[in-house]
Amino acid sequence: MEISYHGHSVVKIKTNGKEILIDPFIRGNGLTDLKVEEQKPDVILLTHGHNDHVGNTIELAKANDSLVVAPNELANYLASQGIKVHNMGIGGSYDFPFGKVKYTLAFHGSVYETENGEVINAGNPGGILFTSEGKTIYHAGDTALFGDMKLIGERNEIDVAFLPIGDNFTMGPENAAYAVTLLKPKTVVPIHYNTFPVIQQDPQHFANLVTDAEVQVLSPGDKVKLS
Repeated sequence: MEISYHGHSVVKIKTNGKEILIDPFIRGNGLTDLKVEEQKPDVILLTHGHNDHVGNTIELAKANDSLVVAPNELANYLASQGIKVHNMGIGGSYDFPFGKVKYTLAFHGSVYETENGEVINAGNPGGILFTSEGKTIYHAGDTALFGDMKLIGERNEIDVAFLPIGDNFTMGPENAAYAVTLLKPKTVVPIHYNTFPVIQQDPQHFANLVTDAEVQVLSPGDKVKLS
């Protein structure tokens, strides 16, 4: 398995001969190293409907016949755009040939704004637990700190957790560091910071607050070092 980070909340996973993109916000993301036309995902996993997470999903999925896995209402909208989708709900899991996907709670919003200004109800936001090749990855999406992270940590052996630290819209560094104590991952990677002025953060400050997991502060394009 190969896991890499690509700015904002974009994560790429290569496993079981498939390439998976999580929240592929590429065009308009000043921190990413990716170019839309160079990406050929087999699968796209979406945490919620905000435009800085859905990103270039429609364009990528149409160009590559990608399967898009998303919360139910968001998946319904994408299906109406001619996209191949798999609908899921919070708390549900499904074993795909490329790995197991389970949606967790996330406390945030979820609407999608089309190019013509239409606002689409994208249902509930979620986090994603992805398991493949004996490794479990937790992508928290956009979320506040919440107590049930303790349950997520107790019921899953998380190898890598991607946690937002940008504050304002999500957890800030202090709450994200406390989330680490609940989730108990082996490795944590900070995401969703410095893309916009309002979420400017020093990731090293977050790293200094974490005492019970390895923190990997990654630049766009860097790979996670798996233990």
